Amino acid sequence: MVRVDPETRRIYLACARGLVAGRISLDAADDAGLDIELPVFSVGQVGQLANIHPQTLRQYDRLGLIVPKRTEGGARRYSLRDLDRLGQAQHLSQDESINLAGVTRILALAEENRQLRRQLRRSHQSQESSMFAAAADGRVVEVRRSSRARLWRQDIADREADPTNSKSLIVWSMSSSGR
Repeated sequence: MVRVDPETRRIYLACARGLVAGRISLDAADDAGLDIELPVFSVGQVGQLANIHPQTLRQYDRLGLIVPKRTEGGARRYSLRDLDRLGQAQHLSQDESINLAGVTRILALAEENRQLRRQLRRSHQSQESSMFAAAADGRVVEVRRSSRARLWRQDIADREADPTNSKSLIVWSMSSSGR
């Protein structure tokens, strides 16, 4: 289990609050660079965030509805993905009156759909040219190019290719035999 520093924990907690309140989506957290699978939250924290009794969370774990990761000591640790699943499960069971077997199936399909959307977004991004940089520790990392920079480069290329922007002087000679 990875140790999480206090600043990172605060960032994940703010994101978790946004997820529970419906202000942000799991895809937005993923796109922002957060590891949505990082097990950060204890049973008590998730209970407070989602306004659900910790015993209900343990029951969901036993049923396989929301299965958190475990520490070496066996304690449950929930990720942002788990919190998102919990919110969806609560909505489906309480607001839509769907039984837990149905909720489990719907959540599995929703996760598959989310993964496919993510792969599609990343494949579109990889079709664009990529830039690479060296990280502080020497690793090579891919750097996303911004669309603004891409448009700027395209604008420069278009201006250079436009003959009306040319600084060249064309001299025409008219011979007297052509008149």
